[in-house]
Amino acid sequence: MRTYLDCIPCFLEQALRAARMMTNDEEKVKNILNTIVYMMPDIPLSSTPPEIAAQIYAKINDIAENHDPYQAIKRESTKRALALYPMMKEYVAMANDRLLAAIKVATVGNLIDYGVASNEIKIEHEVADLLEQDFSVCDYEAFRKRLEQAETLLYIGDNAGETVFDRVLIEEIQKPVIYAVRGGPIINDATREDAMQAGLDDVAEIVSIGAAIPGAVLEMCSPEFRSIFSDASLIISKGQGNCEALIDKKGPIFFMLKVKCRVMAKVLGLHEGDIVLKQNPDGYI
Repeated sequence: MRTYLDCIPCFLEQALRAARMMTNDEEKVKNILNTIVYMMPDIPLSSTPPEIAAQIYAKINDIAENHDPYQAIKRESTKRALALYPMMKEYVAMANDRLLAAIKVATVGNLIDYGVASNEIKIEHEVADLLEQDFSVCDYEAFRKRLEQAETLLYIGDNAGETVFDRVLIEEIQKPVIYAVRGGPIINDATREDAMQAGLDDVAEIVSIGAAIPGAVLEMCSPEFRSIFSDASLIISKGQGNCEALIDKKGPIFFMLKVKCRVMAKVLGLHEGDIVLKQNPDGYI
């Protein structure tokens, strides 16, 4: 997916939010914003939003000399999600269709995203509300049939804390799963350390996409990850960043996300706030 002009104000807002996390010095914050603004003319709109975000956050981190400014937020998000884990397991256990319920739990977990959140996410309240919300798109039968046939399952994770919700679905799938994380800190996206804090090493094989980028842009991922991707018979793509990176790719991909901006809403033909289980529109290889 290419970047739209509407994405540029969002990048600047993200930069401001990240800068203020690192310093209370308004002059330093302004310096960071000035640097990001000067970067914009040289960034082609043909790039995906995750590619641009990776450049922006790398520059911010260099200026602030902080390679992982969201570390504390990630740990706290995972801690709070783990506290909800028993409730999520009970929600699945009581459902008429346990797999569908686990898919909803995993999708609802995509609300934990500090790349777009302007303030603290009230995880406990928002989870309860979203579990009552219907999917706007739910390609469940196609997913279930593909899962029955799948021999190699790749699950591309998104944010720390959301990893706990992913664990609920992986436990319900009851098949070997490869769980992919970011190759380094970027916003509040999950790294190997974050996935292990959520207990995912007990239920899946954890691998890196090989790049510190908030979306699995295949051209920037490692050869090892690209090989896993091409061999997978079912790919679960969590979150908006991965959707932005992969929506133009062919393959057995199912997107699970909460729609968080008007650009993605327009691309998917949906509305902000919708929750989605969507089969790759480009079909299978």
